[in-house]
Amino acid sequence: MAPTLAVPFNDSSALIDFVINQGNGVKGLSELGLKALPKQYIQPLEERMCMTNIVPQGSIPIIDMSNWEDPKVAKSICDAASEWGFFQIVNHDVPVEVLENVKDATYNFFRSPAEIKNKYSKEHSSSNNVRFGTSFTPQAEKALEWKDYLSLFYVSEEEASALWPSICREQVLDYMKKSKVVIKQLLQVLMKGLNVNEIDEAKESLLMGSMRTNLNYYPKCPSPELTVGVGRHSDVSTLTILLQDEIGGLFVRGNEGDDWIHVPPIKGSLVINVGDALQIMSNGRYRSVEHRVVANGSKNRISVPIFVNPRPTDMIGPLPELVANGEKPIYKQVLYSDYVKHFFRKAHDGKKTVEFAEL
Repeated sequence: MAPTLAVPFNDSSALIDFVINQGNGVKGLSELGLKALPKQYIQPLEERMCMTNIVPQGSIPIIDMSNWEDPKVAKSICDAASEWGFFQIVNHDVPVEVLENVKDATYNFFRSPAEIKNKYSKEHSSSNNVRFGTSFTPQAEKALEWKDYLSLFYVSEEEASALWPSICREQVLDYMKKSKVVIKQLLQVLMKGLNVNEIDEAKESLLMGSMRTNLNYYPKCPSPELTVGVGRHSDVSTLTILLQDEIGGLFVRGNEGDDWIHVPPIKGSLVINVGDALQIMSNGRYRSVEHRVVANGSKNRISVPIFVNPRPTDMIGPLPELVANGEKPIYKQVLYSDYVKHFFRKAHDGKKTVEFAEL
């Protein structure tokens, strides 16, 4: 480990070498005891979080899932998806110990030595389905984001057993498996809200045919107000199921334009948000909303999202049931893998990705 530095890396190639090529990530930077933020992480003013734009008492809906089939609960889920794009669920079917285990496993993976984590980097990973990385798309970003991640795309138990890091494999698989029950409940309710009453195999595959879990690590940061943990974006998923720790820092764009609402951590809860794929398939009835994560000057933070997606080979567009009822489509049919490639080709840029599918 390098000695404590007073002056951050002024030379970009030295920084990229340390953070990306050697696999130290921003966690490694954070542990150097830097007194100043390296310039490569300083975001333009318009991308920094302006604390005056935070709605002090604002809250996204919190929904009790213990009677999820109750029409009142179903209505609150559909209303939250159309008005807010985000909600938290409590009393759901994912056991608390499963959530605690996957949080512990996340910490354990990021505590691993850089050379172990680096085995899973873009350059060294034996599969595109397992990827350790930092920031979002470093080659396309003007300023880097203060985050490391491990991304795990689920193909099968066999592949996961062969390729996923053993330090977190079982815990992530368990979290995904147990979450599936809740995902199916939510999708059933949301489809009924669109008068799509039957989710057959083909429809289920379109809505949740592929799944990816990310283990996100946001180490404490010098001058956190100058950078971001994650920049403004909406997800490309059908739904995202997010487990966050007790630190906080996730903000969602409110309905008043430039106001932002903090999503407070609630022990045992899961944060649910609509992704672009569901906005497109619902013909704009359900909203995929911009969100961001702020950096923290005093604490490390983790989060574990499950991205529930169509399969890469699926065509997505407004559901035929909606168009058959005479609704005018506002999106065209697009190949899902093309949509995802478009998202990952550029830096985070708010809600711009969805324009790719607009008619």
